Amino acid sequence: MQDILTKIVIAVVAAIGLLHSCEPHSNLVVQDASFWVVLEAEEAKETGNELFWEFQLNRPGIYNIQILRDGEQVAPLPKVSLSSAGVSMEEEPPNIFVIQEAGEQKTVSQFNKTIQYDTAGLHNLVLKVDVPIDKVRITPLYSKNLGFGTDTYYGEWLQMHQSPEKQAALEWFKDAKYGMFIHWGLYSQAGGIWKGERMEDSKNPGPNVSEWLMHKFQIPRKEYAEMAKTFDPDNTFAKNIAKLAKDAGMKYVVITTKHHDGFALFDSKCSEYDMVDATPYKADAVKELYEACLAEGLAFGVYYSHGNDWYDGTDGNYANVKKRNDSLGILTHASGKNLWDPSPNTHAGYIENKALPQVQELLDLLPKLRLFWFDGDGFITEAQAFKFYKLVYENNPSILVNRRVGFDFGDYLDAGDNKIPAVSDQLTKYFETCGTTNNSWAYKSYDNDWKSTKELLYYLVDIASKGGNYLLNIGPDGKGNVPEQSQIRLRAIGEWLDVYGDAIYGTTRWKITKEGGDETLLGGTEHRAKKGFSRTFSSNDFWFTTKGNKVYVISLVNPDKSINIKSLNVDQGEVQDVRLLGNTVDLQWAQSNTGLTVDLTGISVNDNGYALEITLKK
Repeated sequence: MQDILTKIVIAVVAAIGLLHSCEPHSNLVVQDASFWVVLEAEEAKETGNELFWEFQLNRPGIYNIQILRDGEQVAPLPKVSLSSAGVSMEEEPPNIFVIQEAGEQKTVSQFNKTIQYDTAGLHNLVLKVDVPIDKVRITPLYSKNLGFGTDTYYGEWLQMHQSPEKQAALEWFKDAKYGMFIHWGLYSQAGGIWKGERMEDSKNPGPNVSEWLMHKFQIPRKEYAEMAKTFDPDNTFAKNIAKLAKDAGMKYVVITTKHHDGFALFDSKCSEYDMVDATPYKADAVKELYEACLAEGLAFGVYYSHGNDWYDGTDGNYANVKKRNDSLGILTHASGKNLWDPSPNTHAGYIENKALPQVQELLDLLPKLRLFWFDGDGFITEAQAFKFYKLVYENNPSILVNRRVGFDFGDYLDAGDNKIPAVSDQLTKYFETCGTTNNSWAYKSYDNDWKSTKELLYYLVDIASKGGNYLLNIGPDGKGNVPEQSQIRLRAIGEWLDVYGDAIYGTTRWKITKEGGDETLLGGTEHRAKKGFSRTFSSNDFWFTTKGNKVYVISLVNPDKSINIKSLNVDQGEVQDVRLLGNTVDLQWAQSNTGLTVDLTGISVNDNGYALEITLKK
């Protein structure tokens, strides 16, 4: 059936003149039927009103589940039960499309909930339905690119990813553990307000984080660009921010050299919409920060929005992709696309004439660059995503590329904006979580929901215990000044790391990550904004990291008595020595079958907790 469907797809695409092999510069995300799974009702194992299939999935990823029925005038589906990949759902899937398939009309209904398949290979699906159906389709969620299957790029990518330079860079990255993210641009002047209206009051769709100002208010390109005429930061911004990152105990810095609004903070030769040509500042802000960071001994990385550019990237290729997908019964997501005032060029032209050249400019400008943090992959093609990765590698194989370059070509994963993976998550690569100090990434003048030092430190410790990095964001205002509340918290974390940093830097995940209370996971930027943070910590909560034959035990409270660490009982290895980091006092301790008891009575530690270094006999 896969071969038949492939022929149908090709026929439909060719009929509407969009077959991408004939139009190499059309930049279409073509729904490749080899990524789909089609389950014919007549081929299912049937038990009563339950249908069972076993199927082969070519690529891991997030998928939609669709039910196809014969005819155009078809009533909405009654409640349907489905289970696959450990996920069960019960819905009345709405009708979304009527399509032509092999000359016959089919009604496509789609579940609202998606299913994530973490691995390729054999899976099964059980469907309970009370009306006749024709087939079930499992189709990729095209707001999320798929992982690798067997394709023409994987072998070449793997060779680059496994090169000695990349692997050495990954080891540095794993040791660094903690970095600063900076969202800064024209939008920083507005502080989340446009013509007296706050972003939350706009009726337009989209995130309320202030770097999305142009999108949220659907500001025309020419009008938005007027803000460049007043973008004139204090010329000490670079040294001030680099010093703050150093004081905070951070090891690397990543700045938004171009966000989705299309404005570049560096001197670009392929566009005049940049810091030098369009602002009164007349200097390369990226180069200044790069030099300031190197002077402080910090590694440097750049963020670059390659797929979305609201100024020069037309509609993000949305119209072309939607036309294609509509003909196949596939929903298309418009999030992050400029549909109110798209530029008159093509998206493929933007990629070739601006995005790729600007990436090259950054590589030339910053010879000691360590990280390239892509974002907004959107509707770029797999070939384009690979081209970005390869361009970086060929210029400097020691630069790490993040997941959002697209199609799993990154050297490491990001767990998502303000998201922390669970202990049980099976990650395929090393991970990093990026997070905010309040709820917006860029400066928002009225966002005073500052995360406490304890909350931010918890995220850093929890992420380190799971073997990942924390990239904590600041949002300077239009002058380049970092809000005082953000500075206070970062410096407090830096003071903690001055004493207990050995428990974070250079560590890896131990066989046990924590003991005590349940995980308090971040579910995303808006989740934290709505739900807040109410967790309290006790002297029985511990997180663990390891380095060599040492295990680090981290607590977020100030103890006033003896503690018992159950996870360090004799079954986990014989303890040779116990040391309180930052303190030379001889501790009284004893190990037994029930744990490691350490007497901390009367010992002064940081108000935000402490860390013990446990040496195990080799």
